Amino acid sequence: MASIDPSNPPNEFPDIVGPAPVNPILARFRPFIPPGARLRELTPLPLIIGTLLGMVFGASSLYLVLKVGLTVSASIPVAVLSITCFRFLSWISKNKIRNTTILENNIVQTAGSAGESIAFGLGVTMPAIMILGFDLEITRVMLVAILGGLIGILMMIPLRRALIVQQHGHLKYPEGTACAEVLKAAASPESRDAAHAGDAVARAAADEAVGGGKIIIGGFAIGFLYYGLLQIFKIMKEVPEKIFGKPFEGGSISLENNPALLGVGYIIGPRISALMMGGGVLSYLVLIPAIKYFGSTAAAPLPPEPPTAHAIAQMTVEEIQKGYILYIGAGAVAAAGIISLIRSIPLIWHGLKGGLADLRSSGSARENAPRTDQDLSMKWVVGGIIALLVVMMIAPQLNLRFNLL
Repeated sequence: MASIDPSNPPNEFPDIVGPAPVNPILARFRPFIPPGARLRELTPLPLIIGTLLGMVFGASSLYLVLKVGLTVSASIPVAVLSITCFRFLSWISKNKIRNTTILENNIVQTAGSAGESIAFGLGVTMPAIMILGFDLEITRVMLVAILGGLIGILMMIPLRRALIVQQHGHLKYPEGTACAEVLKAAASPESRDAAHAGDAVARAAADEAVGGGKIIIGGFAIGFLYYGLLQIFKIMKEVPEKIFGKPFEGGSISLENNPALLGVGYIIGPRISALMMGGGVLSYLVLIPAIKYFGSTAAAPLPPEPPTAHAIAQMTVEEIQKGYILYIGAGAVAAAGIISLIRSIPLIWHGLKGGLADLRSSGSARENAPRTDQDLSMKWVVGGIIALLVVMMIAPQLNLRFNLL
């Protein structure tokens, strides 16, 4: 059973060192496992299982991203497989292999989903390597994957507090949120005892988290059954669509019967979901009909469509969407990304300042920090980034020729 370390009691703001945060959602946040609880976390067997699952999901994700340009999230499937695998091992060994704690399952899903993340990054990098005129040699591909993954991890460490801790409740992180609820719902008795070891507020928060996780697992099962029936027995059209004629030619309404989208909408909330739906309404009920109406008089297609394409008057809704709306959407996403980056500069700077402050802090101060606020020392982070940049410059496979630009 987990115990509370008296020298490191739970902190009211477990991820914050200093004054109370200005984020009211963060001020009310209680971690499922109190910062002072001692539970098994980084142990050999979860690392091995997580690595094996990461290899499996990494291979499948790389195939998908190279074939269709998309990949699937691995966090939730890996979390479910981790829980199932260790419970089976505990049962078949008659409890000689202990059931994993929630922190160990989190290690498994982190290692497993990292394989999918690296595969996606590698899959979208391979075309760029080929465009630059390089062959896809195995050493070059491995270097890109290893060096890119390591430098990404190191650069994210100083930004954790700014983008994850300080923005808790504002940035939704739907995949991570759903995965956390799954882990909470399937937490072992030892983990639940640790979650209840705090005060009554902590107990209520833990019970609420377990209930929410069970809802997500139930939704996952219902969605899997529904989508399976939809694909196998074709009980209804997957994307029913109504295309309007004159005088509203080009307008259309469609609905994608995908339970995954419903689950994402539940997690991100009605406001963001409404914004995304607003983009669809603007595209299919305003922009496409406008392009169809004003462009129907043109004898040839307008850029960016090639001259050999159909004229707009002969284009279907799908062709207009792919030929014109897709670029408008890409521009909107790029503009939103730039605006978000500019707005995030203070947060990023705050995270970097915290990391630089860690360079001046003593080792004892880091050791006495709450469990949820312990990061890799910035000395190792900065040193690792410099070492990786040196390797990038001198590696002959990357052909940088001592030039990072």
